[in-house]
Amino acid sequence: MNGIKKVIDDIFWIGGSDRRLARFENIFPIPEGVSYNSYFIDDEKTAVFDTADITISDQYLENLKTVISGKKLDYLVVLHMEPDHCSLINTVVTMFPEVTVVSSSKSFEFMKQFFPESENYKKLEVKEGDELSTGKHTFKFVAAPMVHWPEVLMAYDVTSKALFAADAFGTFGALDGGLFADEYDYEKDFLDSARRYYANIVGKYGMPVQTVLKKAAGLDIKLILSLHGPVWRENIGWLLDKYQKWSTYTAETDDIAVVYGSLYGHTASAAEAVAASIREKTGKNVKVYDVSGTDVSYLIGEVWRCSKIVLICPTYNGGIYPPMEAFINDMIALGVQNRIFALGQNGTWAPVTVKLMTDKLATLKNVKILEQNLTIKSALSAGDMDAVQAFADAVANSRF
Repeated sequence: MNGIKKVIDDIFWIGGSDRRLARFENIFPIPEGVSYNSYFIDDEKTAVFDTADITISDQYLENLKTVISGKKLDYLVVLHMEPDHCSLINTVVTMFPEVTVVSSSKSFEFMKQFFPESENYKKLEVKEGDELSTGKHTFKFVAAPMVHWPEVLMAYDVTSKALFAADAFGTFGALDGGLFADEYDYEKDFLDSARRYYANIVGKYGMPVQTVLKKAAGLDIKLILSLHGPVWRENIGWLLDKYQKWSTYTAETDDIAVVYGSLYGHTASAAEAVAASIREKTGKNVKVYDVSGTDVSYLIGEVWRCSKIVLICPTYNGGIYPPMEAFINDMIALGVQNRIFALGQNGTWAPVTVKLMTDKLATLKNVKILEQNLTIKSALSAGDMDAVQAFADAVANSRF
């Protein structure tokens, strides 16, 4: 029973947390761990909403066996076919061969690709607007394509007013004993992880998220049950506001991020001088990052948080310093919008980075690239300080 938590009287969390996985999707560092959430409905007919990742299979199956307590499993509802949630589908169906698997047509297509044996499952295909009754509970399905896979469904329980939200509203971070967001200091414990999760995984799909948020606005939501992170039962409007900002590429704060690349420390010194001057002129929070020493997923999270992004790096082999170029390419891939960029460069004999970065960033929608830039030749000197001040002034005074 240690792995089972009650959401409400007859809805139970039966997931688990993984603190050993180094990288989510083998890309994003997760020193904070991650939870995989699955939910059991103990009604006239029983139901499980999604399974879990193979890495927590022992805990998950123990939870399921305990909570079902010898009963029949009537429905396995699959909202999302990504392997971190669907890996145990075949295991569950093998344990309960009479179960009916409920999902979308696109999910069943994907399911057959992952599990060829699923062709023989008992299936119930559902789409937006369809309902599934388990007795006391009636679940209405809501299509959420490209949040963040094309097959995604959500399910709204008319009885409890709970939204089973698939990957939406999720976050990196293992659960430390508590199930509910209000059991934590969420802003301290989870907000950065939630933003990083959204920006890197869902960030490209702002318009589909907006579509889902409009659908959610028409529902009386009392609980949000995501597939990662804690369950929301209080202050849901605060969370929806975050998603409103993130999905419209609206900066969450007026803070400024200074991201630099530096071979030997000279460009780093220039970036620190710029950051100090900007802070002095604006009184706003300024965060400084070494692009070589910071995983790009954290930098992307900061792009979603901050209104202004300062990029300073040396020219390298006649091009952009490679880690900075990778960061810019990631911003382009994720469709960053509505940001102000200020650019600086260092070069001992032929600095061209500002132009090259400008050309790349200009492909983004609705961004402002400041005309005032900064050029350092080799190392920051006393003679450069007027230029540093002018650059910082331009950042401080910039507006859309």
